[in-house]
Amino acid sequence: MGLALELVEISKTYNGLEVLQGCSWTFEAGLTHVIMGPNGTGKSTLLRLCALIEVPDRGRVIYLADGQPLAPDLALKRRLTLLLPGVGVFNTSVFHNVAYGLKIRGMGSKEVEERVGAILETVGLAAKRRQRALDLSTGQSKRLGLARAMVIEPEVILLDEPTASIDQENSEIIEGIIKKIKAERKATIVMVTHDPAQAERLADRLLLMRDGKIAPL
Repeated sequence: MGLALELVEISKTYNGLEVLQGCSWTFEAGLTHVIMGPNGTGKSTLLRLCALIEVPDRGRVIYLADGQPLAPDLALKRRLTLLLPGVGVFNTSVFHNVAYGLKIRGMGSKEVEERVGAILETVGLAAKRRQRALDLSTGQSKRLGLARAMVIEPEVILLDEPTASIDQENSEIIEGIIKKIKAERKATIVMVTHDPAQAERLADRLLLMRDGKIAPL
């Protein structure tokens, strides 16, 4: 089961512009929360704060396990993953791109092989495991990014427009992967999209960013 996440009066300012203004919300554990809203309303900023990559100017980002708050330390950060729209890949094979997060966690080679092989099957890239990642298509790179995020088995998954700028076939594959993750791992998913139909297909909770705050749709 994923972790619950509470935002308490979050505010964040960039270059004198307050992007988030007293934003409070509770993301329930194990559900898919899909956030919509126009560009510039703070959706990507919100995800970076939730990923503990940035800190709010005011307010608190609180993760909870069984109702108990967790310290915002490295151990917690390793239970979260953020997938950005532009997937950065290393100039190495597909396999080694996906294996990276496991190796820095000190996982043994046998388990790395098993985990990476399984997730590449899930995202439909098993046949390309030895291919140079930089040679993948845009849609395949998106799936590679998702595989790299999923292989560490996070409890909270933060997705910033995971199907932006790719074709329908790859979008459908990625949506299927997200549904599979939800069904099998019970992870907490917070996702940003501009596609209303996609939001309806995936969301347990459909939300809107407006005036620097979150509201239900």
